[in-house]
Amino acid sequence: MFSDRTLPPAVAAVRDAHAPEALVLDCAQDFETLPPAQAEELGLVTESLDPASYPTAWLPDDTPDLLRRYASDEFTVGAPGDGGVAWTHQTRPPVVLVKPRLAGSPDAFVDFLLAEALVEVGLDVPEHFLGFFGERYRDLATATADRVDPVGTYQLAAALYTAYLGLHTRETFADWEDDRAALHDAWVDAGERLAPRLADLPSDLAAGSTDFGDAAELACSAVKHGVEPPTPFGALDTAAYREHGADFAVQWAEKTFDRLD
Repeated sequence: MFSDRTLPPAVAAVRDAHAPEALVLDCAQDFETLPPAQAEELGLVTESLDPASYPTAWLPDDTPDLLRRYASDEFTVGAPGDGGVAWTHQTRPPVVLVKPRLAGSPDAFVDFLLAEALVEVGLDVPEHFLGFFGERYRDLATATADRVDPVGTYQLAAALYTAYLGLHTRETFADWEDDRAALHDAWVDAGERLAPRLADLPSDLAAGSTDFGDAAELACSAVKHGVEPPTPFGALDTAAYREHGADFAVQWAEKTFDRLD
């Protein structure tokens, strides 16, 4: 199911700098959330497993089954929206998992995704938005209840956590311009590709042609790539969000959805 991935020198250097103990593994099968039987196989290639679990009191009654499963004591790795690379601290050492869906993707793009994951592993932050929001996830759900369904709240929470991570990682990516130019260029290129879609986002959101969760995903990706997000997401591209985290995100959601009413 898993095999060691050979890293190009630039990515190996990122691992040495940010997550020297991390294993980078190719996966034989694609996944959104790794099936439990396959997840347990990580125990064969790591020293130990330490599955995370979270209090059910953090979850609203109408929480999607996927999130309720993630909060349980079942060993759950990966979530929808992770893309072609996922990582977990639930193993010792931590692992970065590369999915088969990336086969055929440009090498520069794959290298950046690996480097990004290794930088995030090195931050020692929660690997999922539930660990980030904690008990405040219920408050986020309350703030959004009249506008989006529980799946939409899940999508928004994931996007908000992407922006928060981006506020911590993008300085590192920007610093790669001189010594890791190819990785830096891939980060910049991804941001530039977002720009045309961001320009129309406020009008699309107002017209209802883009739902709020999709808009949040796009705008929060812009934060990660150092691109200014449009209204109402600009407040997330601030030092205040980086400092105050989940409390700030919930307050932003409350104010934003109040204005939409």
